[in-house]
Amino acid sequence: MPDPVRLLRTLQQASAAVRATPGCRGRLVRLADAIDVLATGDLHGNLENFRRILVAADLDNHPGRHLVLQELIHGPLHYPNGADKSHQMVDLLAALKCQYPDRVHMLLGNHELAQWRGQTISKSGGELTALYRQGVETAYGSHAEAIYEAHMNLFASLPLALRTANRVLLSHSLPQFVRTDSFQPSLLEEENVADSEWRLGGSLHSLIWGRDTSEETVTQFLGKVDADLLITGHIAAPDGYAVPNSRQLILDSAGPVASYCLFPASGSIDLAAIRSSVQWL
Repeated sequence: MPDPVRLLRTLQQASAAVRATPGCRGRLVRLADAIDVLATGDLHGNLENFRRILVAADLDNHPGRHLVLQELIHGPLHYPNGADKSHQMVDLLAALKCQYPDRVHMLLGNHELAQWRGQTISKSGGELTALYRQGVETAYGSHAEAIYEAHMNLFASLPLALRTANRVLLSHSLPQFVRTDSFQPSLLEEENVADSEWRLGGSLHSLIWGRDTSEETVTQFLGKVDADLLITGHIAAPDGYAVPNSRQLILDSAGPVASYCLFPASGSIDLAAIRSSVQWL
């Protein structure tokens, strides 16, 4: 386990680095200088898959490559007392963001949103937000309160979407069809938004929680955010990825069959090219 004093400093530096990311305005990051992007799906505390992704990204030898991660928390690994160990992946992400501040990005997922906002998520008989906090307490003892607060500050700073120069949007999900008319893309570029936007019915909540992958919904959403193609996570994909319509790729990096995609961030690109860039961990 890392030294808690040093970890706290790393978490604070990572939050500052997120806010200072080049091309970041509000909750949207424009990747103007990227050569290529390695994008993942949900990871949910799978440290071995995280390690394999770092090997595949090989950031030291590819200075124009950007790495996009999402949904790190609420996983199947637990301490003997039942507490969730997935905070460890957030600790690693913070160190990685400090090492590559301009090229490592984490998208805010619904699980991080729930943890940050104190909303309950129950699964397999456990309340995940409580188990996550218990995991931090189990690992860091008297330093746990400060470290947990630093985790929440990091979540509060995370972007909701990234956009490449060749008009690919990466986000955790997209709004349901009934929410697309009311979705306000301008909110993505605002520094401060109303508290209601993070709750059910808000544009930002709908962007993170929606599960509508119909052709009509995706087309309307992409028109609103001025993009051509969409890469998301959020939905489990038994084959490691899914292509539910003509404009969207869903990635799943959490399970034994897990994937990522590595695609060029400039020049002409279509969904077939993005699909062909999918690789398995």
